[in-house]
Amino acid sequence: MDNARVNDPEPLRSQRIARIVLALVLIGLGAWTLDEFLPALAWAGILAIAFWPTYQEARRYWPPGHHNILLPALFTLLIALVFVLPIVVAGMQLGKELRTIFAWIDNARHNGIPVPDAIGHLPLLANWTRVWWQQNLSDPDAAADFLTRLWNPEYFHTGRQVGIAILHRMITFGFCLLTVFFLFKDGDVLVLQLRHASARAFGPGGERIGKQTIASIHATVNGLVLVGLAEGMLLYMVYLFTDVPRPTLLGAATAIGAIIPFGAPLFFCFAALLAFAQGSTVGAIVILATGTATVFVADHFIRPVVIGSATRLPFIWVLFGILGGVATWGLLGLFLGPAVMSALILLWREWTETA
Repeated sequence: MDNARVNDPEPLRSQRIARIVLALVLIGLGAWTLDEFLPALAWAGILAIAFWPTYQEARRYWPPGHHNILLPALFTLLIALVFVLPIVVAGMQLGKELRTIFAWIDNARHNGIPVPDAIGHLPLLANWTRVWWQQNLSDPDAAADFLTRLWNPEYFHTGRQVGIAILHRMITFGFCLLTVFFLFKDGDVLVLQLRHASARAFGPGGERIGKQTIASIHATVNGLVLVGLAEGMLLYMVYLFTDVPRPTLLGAATAIGAIIPFGAPLFFCFAALLAFAQGSTVGAIVILATGTATVFVADHFIRPVVIGSATRLPFIWVLFGILGGVATWGLLGLFLGPAVMSALILLWREWTETA
């Protein structure tokens, strides 16, 4: 009789329901508790997935018994340097530029701003632009008044908010690196646990979806980051060739912008305007032509091959995933968006093929 009660399906069913409800409640409470740290955890997962093959390869040549702490710490330090060094260099360069800008503003208030030679080469409104410039900027008093009106006190408040946002991002990045260290350190155990969990929850299809998601993140990192850096390096050499001012800063900004599809044109068009303002019409044409050709080849040929071949995903869905992900999650969406689209397409194909 007691055995019959124990094996009664009603209590077992109610226990399963209770466990599911308890699990959902605990997951919700955990997500609520970690709300401030979720971006750091997401970035840590992306970085760990991106660098995991390299880490595994390095472990093969690392002395046995010494990789549990030192090698994860070394890889975490290398990742930190990859991200921190460019920011430090760009910050130092920006500091120099700000000193130059302040000196230029001070000189403009006392001496005015002469009419640039490039205004005479404008195809339209050249005379009107020259007259406006002479009335508002060439005369020292008019220039001082014009610059004073531009100097809005609200800029100080905006700068303070930007500083707070940068500090918040730095703290998030610190927790991200800490999480990356532990992901490298305990990665093998975590992978095994995830395989068992997916098999119990979703069956064999769970591991396929996981592998597809990981492959999508790998391909997206290669297709966006590496191709974007290559675009920035190529256009940096063009900036050097055309004598654009501050080519290093412009090249770095172009590389960062090129990570997002169609982001690089904002920067190489600005570089072309700088070249034109210096009177180099040929240089401006060279920058526009080279930049347009580079972005066209990268976005229509290289990225579709790099990302689409690994994810078996048409590039139009990769593009929608990237842009929609950025609109939803910010920079995280660059990598989460294509991963989500890749998993959805895999589910669609399995469902339609088995139907």
